[in-house]
Amino acid sequence: MDAKTAAETDPAGARAKVSEVDASWRSELSVRSLSDVHGTVSVTRHASPWRRFAAFLGPGYMVAVGYMDPGNWATSIASGSKFGYTLLFVALLSNIMAVILQALCARLAIGSGRDLAQACRDGYPRWTSFPLWLFAETAIIATDVAEVIGTAIGLNLLFGLPLEIGVLVTALDVFIVLLLQRLGFRYLEAFIVTMLGVITLCFAVQIALADPEWGAVIRGFAPTTDIVRNPDMLYLALGILGATVMPHNLYLHSAIVQTRAFGETKEEKREALKFATLDSTIALSLALIINASILILAAATFYKTGQTEVAELGQAQSLLHPLLGSAIAPTLFGIALLCCGLNSTVTATLAGQAVMEGFLQIRLPPWVRRLVTRMVALLPAAGVTLIYGEAETAKLLILSQVILSLQLPFAVVPLVQFTASRTKMGALVSPRWLTAIAALIAILIIALNAKLVWDFLVG
Repeated sequence: MDAKTAAETDPAGARAKVSEVDASWRSELSVRSLSDVHGTVSVTRHASPWRRFAAFLGPGYMVAVGYMDPGNWATSIASGSKFGYTLLFVALLSNIMAVILQALCARLAIGSGRDLAQACRDGYPRWTSFPLWLFAETAIIATDVAEVIGTAIGLNLLFGLPLEIGVLVTALDVFIVLLLQRLGFRYLEAFIVTMLGVITLCFAVQIALADPEWGAVIRGFAPTTDIVRNPDMLYLALGILGATVMPHNLYLHSAIVQTRAFGETKEEKREALKFATLDSTIALSLALIINASILILAAATFYKTGQTEVAELGQAQSLLHPLLGSAIAPTLFGIALLCCGLNSTVTATLAGQAVMEGFLQIRLPPWVRRLVTRMVALLPAAGVTLIYGEAETAKLLILSQVILSLQLPFAVVPLVQFTASRTKMGALVSPRWLTAIAALIAILIIALNAKLVWDFLVG
């Protein structure tokens, strides 16, 4: 099929215009990332810089959602209740790593025109890309297990809905995505940002009620060797890392950045990269504030009063009333948790779509694609909830974050490799200093994971 025929059969521009095959890729780009929304957000060429930047605001906040999902809550609450403010440093370090890696995602998308899944498919032989797809799907399932259970717990805390029913109710998020996206991708982003605003307000009130020791909070952001020497602390630290730098977010960001119609010239792409990086950096700074707030709240209430084994979200909510002396605190906790769960399940569904389309080139109607990707993760979550019930959900949430950490190298290494290749990235190839920092992040992630596996095997 030539370019003219492709354009006629695909008026939305879903099919890429390929004049020649880039010799650095193993195959040509045939379908755009998230083709039903690709390039649907216009960027006014002659507007002021502020208006052009405003056009790029949104994807970063959708990515930031993954950095404050219910799995992160469980890990941060367990960390704060058991070790006080000590692991705040890990939250800060993880956030810095996330900012760098998400900037690479934007660079890959804008420079190569591919999302990470497409780059893996087109950049590696089948025997390499297929296992990477399996790892990516495993990461999305682990993500959804945490998010579905977190949403179900939020529904249970606020409305008394049984967990098993709550898990099934979360399947409705597919229709939220479809409804909002039919109105326009900007409406979906507005929904996400609104939920983030509610979450921020809820935690601001709870932190004010908790009145933490701010000197200890500041000291908690300083590094300590105890994190590596203490196996329990390392386990939770890796949980924070897995909950913060999430594999599915790397696939998601590299896909949704391309919803912006930023143009094809070198100057337009450079400006798009600048604005997309600024967008994600601001959004992830908000995510750090919320993540730190969860840990600080746990340290200021549970650790301070000797409640050092609080890990279940329901248990944490029930303890807030007597410890803070306010009936509104548990309600705010439940509202924030529900908003986080709804946000996370929506973005994870989009990530699942990007992974399935990118690796497998499966072309299905949008509602079918999203329903399939949602069900792939919903079934394990429902099964685990039915088998283990509420008592084991906290352990399951933390375990899901550790699984994400173990899957992370299989997304980070390809990302660093592709963005460092001039033949694949052209003028937007990563500078050497950025590649060096990203490589160090990848090595650190691999080393920490190896330490975790070793501790598990010997202990």
